[in-house]
Amino acid sequence: MATQILILKRFPITTKPLSLSFSYSSSSEDVVETAICILTHNRSKSRWTTLHSLYPNGFSPIQFSRIALGIKNKPHLALHFFQWTKSKSLCNHNLHSYSTIIHLLARARLKTHAQEAITVAIRASLNHEHSSLDSPPLKLFEHLIKTYRLCDSAPFVFDLLIRSCLESNKLEPSIQIVRMLMSRGNIPKVCTLNSLLSRVCKLQGFDAGHGIYREFFGLVEVNDKILKRGFGFRVSPNAHTYNVLMLRCYQDGLMRKVEEIWNEMGTSNCAPNAYSYTLLMAAFCDEGRMVDAERLWEEMENKKMELDVVCYNTIIGGFCKIGDVGRAEEFFTKMQLGGIDSTNATYEHFVKAYCSVGDVDSAVLVYNDMCRMGFRPCASILDMMVVLLCDKCRVEEAIEFLGNAVCRYDLVPKEKSYEVLIKGLCSEGKMEKALKLQAEMVGIGHHQPNLEIYSAFVDGYTRQGKDEMAESLRKEMVQTQMQSFRK
Repeated sequence: MATQILILKRFPITTKPLSLSFSYSSSSEDVVETAICILTHNRSKSRWTTLHSLYPNGFSPIQFSRIALGIKNKPHLALHFFQWTKSKSLCNHNLHSYSTIIHLLARARLKTHAQEAITVAIRASLNHEHSSLDSPPLKLFEHLIKTYRLCDSAPFVFDLLIRSCLESNKLEPSIQIVRMLMSRGNIPKVCTLNSLLSRVCKLQGFDAGHGIYREFFGLVEVNDKILKRGFGFRVSPNAHTYNVLMLRCYQDGLMRKVEEIWNEMGTSNCAPNAYSYTLLMAAFCDEGRMVDAERLWEEMENKKMELDVVCYNTIIGGFCKIGDVGRAEEFFTKMQLGGIDSTNATYEHFVKAYCSVGDVDSAVLVYNDMCRMGFRPCASILDMMVVLLCDKCRVEEAIEFLGNAVCRYDLVPKEKSYEVLIKGLCSEGKMEKALKLQAEMVGIGHHQPNLEIYSAFVDGYTRQGKDEMAESLRKEMVQTQMQSFRK
């Protein structure tokens, strides 16, 4: 009750109470009283038939609001009445009637239904009366403020409005609503602010997100950019707040910024969770700072945090990236002993690592295990394997490998894969196979042969003594080169 009184004080009502803003005729009063009586005393089936027969033309939005308020202690009945008037087109609902039912549903903690009503009201507000506020969400916000006291509503109704705006991709109205709430001394829940922060980071980038974070969590700079919470703010950022910022930094390649946000989280006395550690660990791994990554791993173990498959894949990928496959295998073994199943990413890390160190047999072995486990390799894995097999003079094996992967997984190899295969076949004198592969390459949409491929064919025919064919290809190569220069 104290919370209710507090928020009422924070929303100054600039208009007279709505119950006094309209004059009702005695007939309108009779309609409201009769409808309330029927709804509360008749049986569930007969009440709707009786109402429809008595009021075939339905109710005005003001009448609906007063009837709904009359049964506000029966929120499910009020919801049913609202749905019935909409399905039978018995009320031309406006923002006043929508606001009433939204408040009653929020008051009763029927959050899902309240949010659905908010979404419908935002759409409907496009066709109703104009306001000093332009966008539909802001029009609804204005009406919710006006009807808040009358409906004895709950503060989180505005959190529901903000969430509905975000789900409808209405970012700017969401930001404006938060600002207007804060100007009245009311701060949305931290989970609502986090959702808004996440959307800003996703659509506008880290800098915009960090600005919103500082504004909405009341942070100000003091003493060499150390952030402190401003006076009067009741909501502190939590681990998810910082995770949103660190994730955006990581996705934007701002690895040092990830560490800065982590340090900022420490100065605010906010305890990081497992996902926070994983994000910082991923940043360290991407920069090859594996000593720092292992230090984080040890901290997680000491704190008895759950080390899930994402954590394992992160550190395995880090060691694979720097070519320390042995250390990656140690974590893979620990992962298996812990009963954690591998994922597609686990196998991809190892295939890429073995390819980078030139261990083709291990790469093939892991690739086959990957396929046997039902995982689908990506096109980059296929290209790396083809190049490595050709480098080891295993061209026929590479062609078979490529054919199976394309047939089984419908992958499209890059032009580089065809180039190394054609060069390998030409060096072995298998010109017919090379021509067939070159036709296949053009057939799937790759460009005409480049200079590397032309040179491979010329060299191949020259070694076979087919000088006329080689000379013809030389002329074609020169002509193709001249055409590309003209373009």
